[in-house]
Amino acid sequence: MSDSFAFAPSYQPTPQQPLGSGFTAASTATDVIRGLDLTGQVALVTGGYAGLGLETVRALHGAGAHVIVPARDRARAAPALQDLAGVELETLDLLDPASIDALAARFLASGRPLHLLVLSAGIMANPLARDARGYESQLATNHLGHFQLTGRLWPALVQAQGARVVAVSSRGHRISPVLFNDPNFERQAYDPWVAYGQSKTANVLFALGLDQRGHAAGIRAFSLHPGSIAGTGLSKYVTPEQLRQMGAVDEAGNIVLDPARGLKTVAQGASTSVWCATSPQLAGLGGVYCEDNDIATIYTPDSSPTPRPMTGVMAYAVDAANADRLWTLSEQLTGITYPR
Repeated sequence: MSDSFAFAPSYQPTPQQPLGSGFTAASTATDVIRGLDLTGQVALVTGGYAGLGLETVRALHGAGAHVIVPARDRARAAPALQDLAGVELETLDLLDPASIDALAARFLASGRPLHLLVLSAGIMANPLARDARGYESQLATNHLGHFQLTGRLWPALVQAQGARVVAVSSRGHRISPVLFNDPNFERQAYDPWVAYGQSKTANVLFALGLDQRGHAAGIRAFSLHPGSIAGTGLSKYVTPEQLRQMGAVDEAGNIVLDPARGLKTVAQGASTSVWCATSPQLAGLGGVYCEDNDIATIYTPDSSPTPRPMTGVMAYAVDAANADRLWTLSEQLTGITYPR
């Protein structure tokens, strides 16, 4: 079992409350990065060839960062990146531990620091599938694969002397806490939405646990809800009726855009990822869950009124004891032990 970091005396948790960033739900990735110069910084963005990940890559690249985009299918990813000169395409399958280790080994062999690691790849509500180790695929893709990748890239993050790791979660974390007694649905019936919710809660807890363990080495971590963005490919297993019930599309099937209710364009959806990765406002802070380009509040029924009843982070997702428990479980499932 890993040592508990929940009450490490040198770690000062960042309050889970808004800063007053000046940005809004309607701000775009271009808005939040405007004026920043990332020349000389190296960024790696999983899922960076489509949807929110691609928009994140565009923003970081446009600000001068050298961006690496790993993809399971390089032939599919290459056309999406062809207009971004200098973006480096790599190979990665988050469901294959050997592929994760191989990517990390290649990067470490290059001798480069890694300043920004944006964990944007994900799947949602798919039928039951398992990775090469037999683990449920949403937990494996959205959390365990990223846990392993971050651990393997640790020396490069330390070398950056001020790295940030950004875990793209979702308000879907409120569907379910981590099911510590049966995280891989080996005994209970599989529910694709519960599995998704668990994996998104894991993203939030991972950022908290990582920030606790990495802050002394200059590594800070954040998690976030990007908003509800239809048409990115993440919703491939969601029925039209479910999209209508979510308010993401109207009765005619047209995408609904209303940032005030969290219904965003891709450019608006990517903004909080970019803000977490680059904003000077977050210097010296970490471990918090963000939305709409600011630190979110902890959810209570009174704090999340209409027209946005789904704002805020569930208390169980920012609980230090839960973060430690997930860390121990993740080490057991992946065999990855982070330096201490």
